[in-house]
Amino acid sequence: MNSIDPPLLGLSHRHPPSNDRAEMALLGALLANNKAYERISEFLAPEHFVDPVHGRIYQAIVRRVEAGQLADAITLKAEFEHSGLLDEVGGTAYFAQLLTSMVGIINAGEYGKAVHDAWLRRQLIDIGEVVVNNAFGAEAEIDGRQQIELAESALFRLATQGGNDGGFVTFERALTEAILGAERAFRRSGHVSGLTTGLRDLDKKIGGLHTSDLMILAGRPGMGKSALATKIAFGAAHALMREARAEDPNGVPKGSVAIFSLEMSAEQLATRLLAEESRVSGDRIRRGEIGQRDFDRFVQVSREIAGLPLHIDDTPAITLSALRTRCRRLKRTKGLSLVVIDYLQLMRPSVGTKPESRVLEISQITQGLKAIAKELAVPVLALSQLSRAVESREDKRPQLSDLRESGTIEQDADMVLFIYRDEYYLQQRAPKQMAFDSEDKFQSALDKWQRDMELVHNKAEILIEKQRHGPTGKIDVLFEGEYTRFADLDIIHAGDD
Repeated sequence: MNSIDPPLLGLSHRHPPSNDRAEMALLGALLANNKAYERISEFLAPEHFVDPVHGRIYQAIVRRVEAGQLADAITLKAEFEHSGLLDEVGGTAYFAQLLTSMVGIINAGEYGKAVHDAWLRRQLIDIGEVVVNNAFGAEAEIDGRQQIELAESALFRLATQGGNDGGFVTFERALTEAILGAERAFRRSGHVSGLTTGLRDLDKKIGGLHTSDLMILAGRPGMGKSALATKIAFGAAHALMREARAEDPNGVPKGSVAIFSLEMSAEQLATRLLAEESRVSGDRIRRGEIGQRDFDRFVQVSREIAGLPLHIDDTPAITLSALRTRCRRLKRTKGLSLVVIDYLQLMRPSVGTKPESRVLEISQITQGLKAIAKELAVPVLALSQLSRAVESREDKRPQLSDLRESGTIEQDADMVLFIYRDEYYLQQRAPKQMAFDSEDKFQSALDKWQRDMELVHNKAEILIEKQRHGPTGKIDVLFEGEYTRFADLDIIHAGDD
């Protein structure tokens, strides 16, 4: 312990990093020429200044420049005089001093970086002090693993969001974000403000996939949950690639899609994607029952989609904390636009937590997934099983009550989607000749069953049972079981052209 004490004590006597001269030179450059603001507007905020007076002056400059008004020593003097704060910012003489500190507006970008770098270092020191104090037992109830999680979370926020720990957001800023969202919807094809799902009719109903939303996609086995989630992930990845290539033919997508496949291996998932895109049966691919033409098509499609920003993690029974860590890392290195989890009942809560029951465990997981969606500002799509209560009803379409045995899924989710296929259940009710006392009755029942099958063949329903930001309802889509492929119902089949 003694060997550790001196360095720790030494750290407490050091002065936090600051660059007062850079702050003054930057403010002088901004007052002399407001165009200098363009060089630092993307990364510098008032709270990054070590001197609160400088931060207040910078905030006033930003407010006027953003409003299209002139921000110089004269206009700022008048503004601070009117608000009664002129003496607090040093008076008229201090504005003159700032102007004499200017070296040139061409250096404004470098001064801004120096101010921001000093702020980053101060934040790192604060985080480091908390980590050290917690490790020494300042918060005795937080165990080692939880301390790692807290430290990683703080560092991630600092790396990706400028270290913003939350707090109040001005109404003006919230309105600006709302207008930007509306503008994105207006400019995008299909007028969708969120990330596309790859299904036109679903996008129209929900407006695409929205940041910070937790969406639950549920259904009974055999309905095609994984296939629909894969379609959505694939559609989102395609959209990210199209947006990048629209700006630059060789552009790299700014975001990516993470798929956590707890049930299927990465190879199985890739095979499913290839089968869907190439329209070659995945079952035939596995058995090797494909001809040269199919194989050539298979290879061609694989080359076309190889560059999509899709990342697959097939770790079985992944913990919530491990999933969060990997998402943070991916967002930091490649960008992250969507997280898909197949499926949440196969996940485990964070290490060190011991829920009293499976219901509480699932509740912890869904609450954790919602927290990840908010922290990383990405939509999270989690697949879920349904209770067997569905099978006991005449109408087997799922209801929200079928989720209630799984903790707080319904309450935590911003949106709940169910997938349902009449064809699956009707197929099981095919007439059997032994159940009829005459050939005519059997044939009549068989004819009716075949007509009913034709009506529901290759059709599925996406049921929106909860949507926090919009209406509920039903969407009819195409489902081709041979290729495990979902599409819009009026899609023109490739090869039928």
